Amino acid sequence: MGATTTEESLGTQIEEALRQRFAERRAAAAPYGREFVGLWEAAEAHALGGKLIRPRLLMELVQALAPEPLSTEETRCAVDVAAHVELLHFSFLLHDDVIDGDLIRRRGPNLIGALAARRPGEPVEPALHWARSSAILLGDLLLSSAVLGFARADIGPEARERLLALLEQTIFETVAGEHADVALSDGIIAPDLRTILSTSADKTSTYSFVLPLRAAAVLAGSSPATEERLTSIGRHLGLAYQLQDDLLSVFGDPDEHGKDAFSDLREGKETAIIAYARMTSQWEAIDLHFGRADLSTTEGAETRDRLRDCGAESFVRGLVQEHLDTVSAMLVDAESDGSLPAAAGQTIRALACRVESRVR
Repeated sequence: MGATTTEESLGTQIEEALRQRFAERRAAAAPYGREFVGLWEAAEAHALGGKLIRPRLLMELVQALAPEPLSTEETRCAVDVAAHVELLHFSFLLHDDVIDGDLIRRRGPNLIGALAARRPGEPVEPALHWARSSAILLGDLLLSSAVLGFARADIGPEARERLLALLEQTIFETVAGEHADVALSDGIIAPDLRTILSTSADKTSTYSFVLPLRAAAVLAGSSPATEERLTSIGRHLGLAYQLQDDLLSVFGDPDEHGKDAFSDLREGKETAIIAYARMTSQWEAIDLHFGRADLSTTEGAETRDRLRDCGAESFVRGLVQEHLDTVSAMLVDAESDGSLPAAAGQTIRALACRVESRVR
C-alpha cells in the first residue's frame, strides 16, 4: 500500500470493515426481533463517523515498521484488526457513558440518549433504564466481537498468541483504570496526583495508544524489544492525550470539542486539574461547586476561572509538555539503538504533534 493510497483511502477501508461487521450483526439479529435489529442499527450510526484515531495509528505504524510494503492480504488482515480495535473502543465508550450517566457525545445524543428518545410518551426513568441496559449489553457484545476478531486474525500462531496476550492485558488494565476512576470520584480512594495519573494511564493510555502501537509491531513482525519500547511511548502519549481531554472539558470551547460544558465539574471527576487546585488557597471556593449535578453555566464559568487563576490550568499544560518531551527523547533513543526504524519514529512524532496541537 503506497503513501498516497494510505492518505486517501485508509479511513475508507477501516469504515468499510466496520460497516461489514455491523451488517453481519444486523442480519444475525433479525430472528430475535425488531428491537434487537434496531439496537445494531443505532450502534452503527453512533460507532461510525469518528476520527478513527486508534485504527489509523495501527495502520500507519504497521506500514512504517514492516520491512517490506504490505501485500494485499497483509493489508486486509491489518485493517480487520484495526477495525476490531475501534469496536473495542466503542464498547468501552458505551460502558463509560453508563457509569458516568452521560447522554451527550460528539455534540449530540450518545447511543443511550438516542435510544431513550425513541420511546416518546414513556416515563423518563423506564426509558433511560432500557437505553442504559441496551448500552451495557451492546458493549458486552462488542467486547466479545473484538476478542474474536483478534483470535481469527489471519496470522501465524506465535503472532496470534502475542496479539491475544496483548488484548487480554489491555482489557484487564483498562477495566482496572475505570474501576479506580470511579473509586476516585466516589471518594473510595484518596485523589492524590500520583494515583490520578496512574489511573489515567491504565484507563486511557493502554487501549488508546499502547494497544494500537504494539498490535502494529506484532503484525509487522517486530521484536518483543520493539513492543516494549512502544509500551513506554504509548503510555506517555496516552497520558498527554488524557490530560488534554481534561483541559478541554473544563477550559475548552464545547462548540469545538463537542463535550458537555462543565460535565467533569458537575460529575466531580478527579483529574490532575482538581488535584492541583486542592493544594491552593482557591480550593475552598472551588469546592463549593465541585461535584454539584445542578451546577449552572454561570457557576461553572466562575469555577473554571478560579481553576485558571490558581494555576491549575498552566500546571496541567506543563504536565502535557513533559510527557510529550519524554516521548521525543524515547524516540531518539529507540532510533539510535535500532529498536525503531526512522519511518516509525516519524509516524509517532506526527501523532505527538497532533496531540500537542489539540489545546493550542
